[in-house]
Amino acid sequence: MAEKPLSPPPTTPLARAERFVWLTARVLEQRRFSYHFLRGGADQVETALTAYLNEDGGYGHALEPDLRGPVSQPLHTAHALRVLDSIGRCGGMRVERICRYLTEISTHEGALPAIHPSQRGYPSAPFVPVVDSPPSALLTTGPVVGLLHRNQVWHAWLFRATEFCWAAVESLEKSHPYEIQAAVAFLDGVPDRPRAEAAADRLGRLVRDQRLAVLDPDRPEEYPVADGYAPGEHHFPHDYARVPHSLASHWFTEEEMARSLDRLAADQEEDGGWPIRWEPWAPGSALEWRPIVTVEALRTLRAHGRPVD
Repeated sequence: MAEKPLSPPPTTPLARAERFVWLTARVLEQRRFSYHFLRGGADQVETALTAYLNEDGGYGHALEPDLRGPVSQPLHTAHALRVLDSIGRCGGMRVERICRYLTEISTHEGALPAIHPSQRGYPSAPFVPVVDSPPSALLTTGPVVGLLHRNQVWHAWLFRATEFCWAAVESLEKSHPYEIQAAVAFLDGVPDRPRAEAAADRLGRLVRDQRLAVLDPDRPEEYPVADGYAPGEHHFPHDYARVPHSLASHWFTEEEMARSLDRLAADQEEDGGWPIRWEPWAPGSALEWRPIVTVEALRTLRAHGRPVD
């Protein structure tokens, strides 16, 4: 009996990534990949996401892979909101319940801590320490507030949280890439567009002055890595401007953005997935992060008009 010929290996970035996702990803990332690139349904994504939902309205169960354990956390819940936003489901009673949870865990300023003390006793990455009285964090609050505004969600908690974000963004001086990304997420969604544009212009100058974006991908060693980041954990223009209409897109020339997207496309690894740039601290978290990063890399390339299939 003649042997059946082997199928040729996938050649396009999308086909290679699809094989990687089916081999390694959680059900949620499989459903997300299917929705964004294979005409899958939003209902299936939402069903997979519901597995991480807790009775308090927050999300847990290592949805954000660097925090393990079942308890609800702001970072998990922010991740859930990004998923809902990406499938056009960021509204209704599901988001009302989320806002009630966020109200209950917010600080006296109305902001969200990075890590709620309920994480104590469960494994978490060493770079997200658990403390008894966590401070307000733009890193957590900015993306949530910007996303809710962009989806025209209104809740009493949101007014206090918005004021916190404005104060935090407009007082930024010495910063680091993840905090700037959080600020951009807030500014891209907040309703006061003239104020947002002015704040973004100032942040763009800060990013360039402090060399927080690698503008020449061939010479990343010439750019500093922020304190506490892993060696080589650089950020590039596409990390700030994930979509062309982001306010951060004005910070970079067309040539700088093109080189950044070239680098992103070239970062796809032999197995079809994209790497994580931060320090892996546990095998499970590293394995779960790579499909998430892969889906987002493909979405960023496609948003900027780069062919992936």
